[in-house]
Amino acid sequence: MMKNIYWITTGIISLFLLWSAYTYIFNKATIEGVKSLGFPDHFRIQLAVLKIIAVIILLTPQISIQYKEWAYSGVALFFITAIVAHVAHKDPIVITVINLVLIGLLIISNLYLHKISN
Repeated sequence: MMKNIYWITTGIISLFLLWSAYTYIFNKATIEGVKSLGFPDHFRIQLAVLKIIAVIILLTPQISIQYKEWAYSGVALFFITAIVAHVAHKDPIVITVINLVLIGLLIISNLYLHKISN
């Protein structure tokens, strides 16, 4: 059961990150949205690449927990940055709620990673 919880939460986070990275690169509305938040264009590309790297690290069982911890930290920073940017931009509260839910799933994934690796 613990492995199921780990893989489900990690899978949801990974799917979201891949979808987000894809939209950062290919979706005109997202590209314009990132610009309207005040971020430079190169930052959008950097975030997309880092999200893909995080997914690879989180989903590859052979990668050490130490590297996974760095990936978890980076992903948490993505979500926190998104919350701050969207609140400052006065975007709908639903965006903040979604990011908070994703942070919750990230925490559960991390907790269960440690439970199944002990």
